[in-house]
Amino acid sequence: MCLKDKDKLVMNSGSSGIEDKSADMTSVAFTPPPRTGESVVTSPASPMTSSMTSPSTSDAGFYFQCIVVVVGVVGTAANAVILYALVASKHHTKHLLIFNQNALDLASCLFLVVTYSVKLCNVYLTGTLGYWLCMMILSENILWWTIVGSTINLISITVERYLKVVHPVWSKKWLRRWMVYSAMVFAWIGGFVANAVPIFLTSAVKDGVCHSVAFWKSRAAELAYGIWYFISFYVVVLSIFVYCYGRILVIIRRQATAMTKYCSVKQSQQSQMQANVIKTMVIVSAFFAITWTPLDIYYLLIMINSDLSLLDTGYYALISLAFLYICTNPFIYATKFDPVRRTLLRLFPCPMNSDSQQPPELVALSSTSTRPVQK
Repeated sequence: MCLKDKDKLVMNSGSSGIEDKSADMTSVAFTPPPRTGESVVTSPASPMTSSMTSPSTSDAGFYFQCIVVVVGVVGTAANAVILYALVASKHHTKHLLIFNQNALDLASCLFLVVTYSVKLCNVYLTGTLGYWLCMMILSENILWWTIVGSTINLISITVERYLKVVHPVWSKKWLRRWMVYSAMVFAWIGGFVANAVPIFLTSAVKDGVCHSVAFWKSRAAELAYGIWYFISFYVVVLSIFVYCYGRILVIIRRQATAMTKYCSVKQSQQSQMQANVIKTMVIVSAFFAITWTPLDIYYLLIMINSDLSLLDTGYYALISLAFLYICTNPFIYATKFDPVRRTLLRLFPCPMNSDSQQPPELVALSSTSTRPVQK
């Protein structure tokens, strides 16, 4: 039973009931955390947020959570369709990391729906069940586990593309399939560890409310973690994207010039397929930078300047933009990634795009064979 007013559902390992709580606790329940969770109370070691919010901020938080649930539902359905298209086209075994990327995005959207649906219920936490509900769901632990894992996997895709294009001889000799599988597993494990450790160490349930990442040993420890997180999952990630895809685009441009003179039709087709994959991932990486930059910079400013607040409509707008990334990726694959696009066109045929259902080389051959011979 979900409530917006003062009544909150009491969760216990042995019993359940309804208790009346004060309005300030209701406002606390509307506080979404940043990347790994936000403090929802003021503590001696974490003075950057306040447990009291204005009515307008609480209303904004409530409507924000409702919108997030809707976005998560759309993203879950879209990512599921893309995964089906990859399996149906049998490209899930050819592009393992891209398949893993969509699986992580699907899990992120699903956890987005679960997390914010539970938050809308304003659950009053008690007992062991309340503790684990706080640590895993209300702290957004499982949500940011897969979002951080998605970022790690995106780095793996970038490095793999870089090695195959810039160092093709080395990659054919040393890059093995077990390395790709290891990178896939590491994305899931690394995302969980990077997110769960600070949450379990600095979170607690107080007076029935989940206070996530609120109780640091010192201000220095909190600041050190914020700077490390910003550098590791923003600065380093963007640096890898810029360097690797910059080198890749230079090499592809050189290859395109050489192929027009010396390459066979088969080699040209393989190069076009590789270019299509790279083009798709460049767009995904660029969209990542656009949607995450405002929130990451704002979060860093909050860690440095304790006078700033996470409890305002501006923050809700920034985190909504970030959540939009994991839900719109499927549309990029559907429009730019050829194997997925052809599969979706067979599922949802469009009369005006009948040629696009065939591989590009077949379309080119058919257009050549029907061309009238000039005398």
